[in-house]
Amino acid sequence: MTHTNILTETRGRVALVTLNRPQALNALNRALLIELDEALAAFDADPAIGAIVLTGSPRAFAAGADIKEMAEMSAIEMTANGFSELFARLARVAKPLIAAVSGFALGGGFELVLLCDMVVAAENAKFGLPEVTIGVIPGGGGTQRLTRAVGKTLAMEMVLNNRQLSAAEAEKYGLVNRVAPNERMLDEALSLAAEIAQRSPLTLRLAKEAVNAAFEGSLAETLEDERRLFQLTFASQDQKEGMSAFLEKRKPTWKGK
Repeated sequence: MTHTNILTETRGRVALVTLNRPQALNALNRALLIELDEALAAFDADPAIGAIVLTGSPRAFAAGADIKEMAEMSAIEMTANGFSELFARLARVAKPLIAAVSGFALGGGFELVLLCDMVVAAENAKFGLPEVTIGVIPGGGGTQRLTRAVGKTLAMEMVLNNRQLSAAEAEKYGLVNRVAPNERMLDEALSLAAEIAQRSPLTLRLAKEAVNAAFEGSLAETLEDERRLFQLTFASQDQKEGMSAFLEKRKPTWKGK
């Protein structure tokens, strides 16, 4: 299958999927997410693959959602766009999914990391949810998965005040399994994936399902709440102002409505 926005390859029993929109710092648009969904589903169904590594470029894993694509959308258009639903589908991959993160993992990029099972980060990695600065809230599971991972107070600071974490801080708070030198990060992730891929495929599926059940609890219900609130922000003037200011490289003027 030919893709435009991602690259795929296999290395033994490990599949490597690389986000490939370098001109946009791998910003996540609908086309990329659809291709990613298709590729992950195909590898998930392939008995020759035991684990999957998802990575980006040295400068950016993914710097966020594509603001140009969504800036002028209404709440109805955002609902029809299926952005949040695509994240939900990506989260249903049954095989071990490891994020290999270098550079920026912000907004939707960080939400993509949060739905992975393990994370190997380069020393230059940076994690954050800056959606509040453009008049919206996270819409790909960020408010829910981050809170479960690090607790309420740090999640509040990151979501409400755009606090960003270095790779070392992310490891400290349990968001990252290990930190590697920039040039060694992908090799570390592939090595971890290869080790895991040698184990029983059935056991891995069941073990992953059990851990997710303990971690998520009623996550499906709360994700519905987040999707509703995220889509509602597109009915606000502040969303239009925030995204316009981002694209025009100026400071936004909030109206509170």
